[in-house]
Amino acid sequence: MTSPSVKKIIFILMFMLVTFSLFADTPNVPAKNNVNTTSVVTTSNTTEENGLILFLKNNGFAKLTWKHIVMILIGILVIWVAISKDAEPLLLVSLGFGMILANIPPEVTGFLSPPTSVSPGGLIYYIKQGMLLGIYPPLIFLGLGAMTDFSYLIANPILFLLGAAAQVGIFVTFIIANLIGFNMFEAASISIIGGADGPTSIYLASRFAPQILSIIAVAAYSYIALIPIIQPPISKFWTTKAERKIRMKKLRVVSQREKIIFPILTTLVVTLIVPQAISLVGMLMLGNLLKESGRTARLAEAASRYILDVSTILLMLSVGASATADKFLTPAFLKILFLGAAAFIVALSSGILVAKFMNLFLKNKINPLIGAAGVSAVPDAARVAQHVAQEDDPGNFILMHAMGPNVAGVIGSAVAAGIFINMIH
Repeated sequence: MTSPSVKKIIFILMFMLVTFSLFADTPNVPAKNNVNTTSVVTTSNTTEENGLILFLKNNGFAKLTWKHIVMILIGILVIWVAISKDAEPLLLVSLGFGMILANIPPEVTGFLSPPTSVSPGGLIYYIKQGMLLGIYPPLIFLGLGAMTDFSYLIANPILFLLGAAAQVGIFVTFIIANLIGFNMFEAASISIIGGADGPTSIYLASRFAPQILSIIAVAAYSYIALIPIIQPPISKFWTTKAERKIRMKKLRVVSQREKIIFPILTTLVVTLIVPQAISLVGMLMLGNLLKESGRTARLAEAASRYILDVSTILLMLSVGASATADKFLTPAFLKILFLGAAAFIVALSSGILVAKFMNLFLKNKINPLIGAAGVSAVPDAARVAQHVAQEDDPGNFILMHAMGPNVAGVIGSAVAAGIFINMIH
């Protein structure tokens, strides 16, 4: 990013901060008819003084605390990292901006306020309902389904096991979180971070633990953005050079009929076994069916572009606006970051170890690196697996194979969320 671009971004953020703080609230002055002119003249100076005092008392600077300032700076940092480091900018820009908006003292903006008998409520209150009622995550899954090619998984169904293996990190972290003091609802919400699936993390946290939702979302997307840093050393730790050089056979061609049957069959099997996963899995498979049917290209485009983009903006804005100082700056913050990292590491490791175990019985060996792609960060985890493989063998192409467990991980994390809802709720 060029220096002028950075300066422009800083200027916009500072201008917005000062403007919102100064004009956070306009006192309501009721209109009066038939006012005596003499009375107006004699009281004009007093009115001006009172108006100035009211203005000074009701602008954002008067209510600004050090906690608000810290959260605003964190929001600016999130935006800067997203733009300058290209770290999930489609997600983190809206999230960081939401953090800034929520921490312009809400008691004077009314931005987060629920409706009352005298006020219709703040804008963010209504936008957040889509998150709290569990509407945005399924819509995002609809868009993801319309973008996802499951043919890699259909061509080699055994890779489903690697997608399932990566979910071990979720359940291990659930136990650890419960042991160190989090209740079952909070522990379940935190553990989903291990699936590297932001929408599912938010979906479960909005139902189980809305008080820590913003922390969970920030942790989840932070670790997803750090996949290129976290995944390689873990992959190399659990594998030998010979294992990383394993070349896998070319995948067979999948017919359109198979691609159409897959989302229907998956929906039936998964939702009959785990009915509580129907919101996420059902919408994911509907999006995929729109893509693969060959007759609904326009709907698939709408789902993968317009619905997905709008839902992402609104969800990230809602999550950012949930990160108020009183909820974010708590002792639980560091615990959740630690547990999220643990969940991520266990998920990556379990996928690799299960792949190594499968190789004991398979004639056509699996490159264990694709086991780490069992988390649902599509396609980042698969790309990193490909990069690590080519460090030892530049001619080794495992990307298409890694996409199998990668897309299986999307289904797996949604199923894990459904299991928690069934067990706990």
